[in-house]
Amino acid sequence: MCMMRPLLLRSSLRCLVTAFGSFSASRNKVVTQLAAARHLYNLRKTMHYEIEERGHPNSPDYRIYFKTSEGKYISPFHDIPLIAETEQDKDLPAKRLKKNESEVLFNMVVEVPRWSNAKMEIATKEPLNPIKQDIKKGKLRYVANIFPHKGYIWNYGAIPQTWEDPNHADEETKCCGDNDPIDVCDIGTQVCFPGQVIEVKVLGILAMIDEGEMDWKVIAINAVDPDAKNLNSIEDVRKSRPGHLEATVDWFRKYKVPDGKPENQFGFNGQFKDKDFAVEIIKSTHEHWRALVQQQKNSGGIECKNVSCCESPFKCSTDEALDVVQSSPAFGSAHPMSPEVGKWHFV
Repeated sequence: MCMMRPLLLRSSLRCLVTAFGSFSASRNKVVTQLAAARHLYNLRKTMHYEIEERGHPNSPDYRIYFKTSEGKYISPFHDIPLIAETEQDKDLPAKRLKKNESEVLFNMVVEVPRWSNAKMEIATKEPLNPIKQDIKKGKLRYVANIFPHKGYIWNYGAIPQTWEDPNHADEETKCCGDNDPIDVCDIGTQVCFPGQVIEVKVLGILAMIDEGEMDWKVIAINAVDPDAKNLNSIEDVRKSRPGHLEATVDWFRKYKVPDGKPENQFGFNGQFKDKDFAVEIIKSTHEHWRALVQQQKNSGGIECKNVSCCESPFKCSTDEALDVVQSSPAFGSAHPMSPEVGKWHFV
């Protein structure tokens, strides 16, 4: 089985794998806690995926691994499909699935919940790419509270099966990619948890330049959010949520300043581009990812081990994937966080 396909190619291909079930009311029940105290690890359901925590939260060894509902371990970077699909999609011709590309729902892997500070991210250079907390200068990384904000001001994460190629220069900014999957901000109401997989409607995109690297920020909303039906463009966000987009630019501009870094810069004079532009950027990063997992491009240190990608020399067996997870420490008690995490910063 396989998930390697162009952006809008559907499950009529014989090796396509989809990870989402029916689009029904039950999907509002996004998570089910399966953990019990006697277990050495925690499991949580996220749609048709589960997460397994290993190591100790708030420590360098903490990892969040992903598995399917059948219990097979996967990479959230490479094995979760780019596009969210429903059971109804499976039996329809591709041309009937959507009126246009802007109506497609994308999968989002939540790394950081809104209002939290721990800089959790997909570990792109580790086998199976679990979520871990970033480390800088030997210390766990926490995003500062830039007054009046508390931590991240949206659910923050990545769109799977995308890659910002560090060898590809953007035509407008002339900057190369940051070697990560493309980032996405979910402006929905629900506060998610790390490892949650949600379907999002893309609304626009911001061209952030982080220390000379292109670092696109997709603006999207959870498809099951009550406001999703009313928000169809970046202009809808601007009109219905005064100050939200301005706060987003301000947050991204200043969030590294307390760490002694310069303010981030932006392409297009810091203006958000519309959803059609955003979809084109996502498509481009998806094609770069395809070349990456097919070993057509220099990986830049990216770990491409996966269990489902056809034509990928990095495809591994379920037993190999299991070995990766079992080699990590068992789940344990959380370490205390530094009180500095709650500090206000005025910049």
